[in-house]
Formats: sequence, C-alpha cells, structure tokens
Amino acid sequence: MRQFKLRHVHSAGRVSLVIRSLVSLLAASAAVVATTALAHANDLIVRYDQSQLLRLPRAIGQVIIGNPSIADASVQASNLLVVTGKTFGVTNIIALDKQGNVIQDQRVIVQRDDLRMVNLMKGSQRQSFTCAPNCTPTVTIGDDKEFFKTIAEHSQKKTQFSANESDPGSGGAQ
Repeated sequence: MRQFKLRHVHSAGRVSLVIRSLVSLLAASAAVVATTALAHANDLIVRYDQSQLLRLPRAIGQVIIGNPSIADASVQASNLLVVTGKTFGVTNIIALDKQGNVIQDQRVIVQRDDLRMVNLMKGSQRQSFTCAPNCTPTVTIGDDKEFFKTIAEHSQKKTQFSANESDPGSGGAQ
C-alpha cells in the first residue's frame, strides 16, 4: 500500500495577497451596497390598492405621472398629494409649481402588502387572499384569469350595491 504525504505550502506572501484581495473585495461590495441604499432611500413605497400621502414644500400647479397604470395621484391641499398604488411596478411622479418649476420628482414603487396576503397555488395558477384576520379572496393582478374575473365581478356588484344604498333616492338594491 502506498502512502501519500500531503505537503502544506505556506507562503506569507501568498496569504497576505489573498487577505488583501478579500479586504478589497469586501470594501468594494460595501461601497456598492451603500450606494444602492442611498439611491433608494427617497423612494415612495405604496402598497397595491392603498394610498400614501406626499407632502411637498410648496403649492402644486401640475402633477405628471410617469405611468398612470401603476400609480395615481390627486391633489388634496395646495401642497399635499395622495398617491394610490394601482398595480405592481415602478414609476415616478413629478410635481410642478404654477411657474412650471419642478418641486419634486419622486420615484414610486408599488408593492404588495405581504404581511396580510396569502397565495394559494393550484399548479401554476395563483389565487390571492387578504387575511385580516380571516382570509377572503381579493382582486390581485397576476391571479388565475377565471378566479380574477369572478372576484372582480363580485367586488363590482358590492360597490354598485353600496353606491345605491348611499343614494337616498335610489330605493336600495336593484
């Protein structure tokens, strides 16, 4: 039987080079992470189907929305915007004063409220439920087409019923 002897080659120069390379790599990684964190620190995070207030330093003359299918904004006071998340994605909102000067160019990210959302997967088909505390189906972009259609129809009927109930001349539900 043959025995092999393992030789450990230890060179202070090689070890030092490896350590310096690792330190440089870690420093570069930390710089990238810090830069990324700073670039996103001013993002306005809005939850899907929810609203956030955006208070500006002066009166708003005009609001421009990069992609109105992702988010919407309405002026509530001279310097207060209500930003509503309509679907998932990233867009921006530009607020101008009456002279056309930019007050703010704000990046908006619309995300799900994952704390209270549960997804039921049936193969590749997703169904979404809001659980607060009991789980009920919710209309969510990306859900199974038939599930989405059914829940959207139910939601629309409920909204119509509620609108009819709040109108005293309508006589209630149809």
